[in-house]
Amino acid sequence: MSFMNGLSRRERQIMDILYQRGSATANEVLAALPDAPSSSAVRTLLRILEEKGHAKHVQDGIRYVYSPAHASQSVAHHALGHVVRTFFGGSVERVVAALVSKSDGGLTAEQADRLTELIRQAREKEDKA
Repeated sequence: MSFMNGLSRRERQIMDILYQRGSATANEVLAALPDAPSSSAVRTLLRILEEKGHAKHVQDGIRYVYSPAHASQSVAHHALGHVVRTFFGGSVERVVAALVSKSDGGLTAEQADRLTELIRQAREKEDKA
């Protein structure tokens, strides 16, 4: 799965807008883009994103309403996997260590308890395998 590979900066910006909003018309995308190009450029980029399989549309009267073609959770898992492999050598432990050692807040006791429970569940799964 290469959900977001091969996208230009502008295409990524448009996909970010679609994921954040869930769906949007071309004019809504245009209004949300920084340093927005022309309306026709946005419509062309949306068509290209559809051709690449990243976006889809439904017709609402005379408007096209665009949305991501893939669930955000699938894309998030793929992107996270890429980050883990690329920046942490595939080590989930290094990722978690980096996140919990951040100096800007750290974990609350409740978050630490939830992580402990997730680790316990992962161990149980591994023991059963």
